[in-house]
Amino acid sequence: MSSYISSWHIQQARQALLQGGVIAYPTEAVWGLGCLPYDEMALEQVLTLKQRPWQKGLVVVAASLSQLGDWLLPLEAEDERQVQDSWPGPVSWVLPCRSSVSPLLRGEHTSLAVRIPDHPLVRELCLQVGPIVSTSANPAGAEPARTPLRVRQYFGEQLDYILPGQLGGRSQPSEIRTLDGARLR
Repeated sequence: MSSYISSWHIQQARQALLQGGVIAYPTEAVWGLGCLPYDEMALEQVLTLKQRPWQKGLVVVAASLSQLGDWLLPLEAEDERQVQDSWPGPVSWVLPCRSSVSPLLRGEHTSLAVRIPDHPLVRELCLQVGPIVSTSANPAGAEPARTPLRVRQYFGEQLDYILPGQLGGRSQPSEIRTLDGARLR
């Protein structure tokens, strides 16, 4: 795919997000659903599309840890090093978050799952708009979408944009870790 086409598609996804939309996009292993993490109406739409209870929380992806400063509490140097050493990559970290973070994002927790992906389209989109929500593109209990066709089958015309692109080649969705060494997925 040429850089012009990719750039045009990134701009279309950016515009949809900035207008309060929900988009689908390729990630490292599965298709994701996303919106801007501070847009309450879009967050509600993502949860409705997924049929996901708000209490579970969502993952936020960004181009860098500094982009997450509005949501996360400062980390101890050793913890930050541990997190940064796994990024960019397929590891989401559950980190302490500010009390101002919407319960629609953090669920019933005092922490937020975050990741710096290594998928080039997702990283570029985050460079353009800042952090975005990243949750697998599937209704609760269904297999995550691995093709744009499956995304359309699940959600029809309910999405504002589907960002064309290829999955990153991983077979499993990102791992979720906590600072105390637990692996949640």
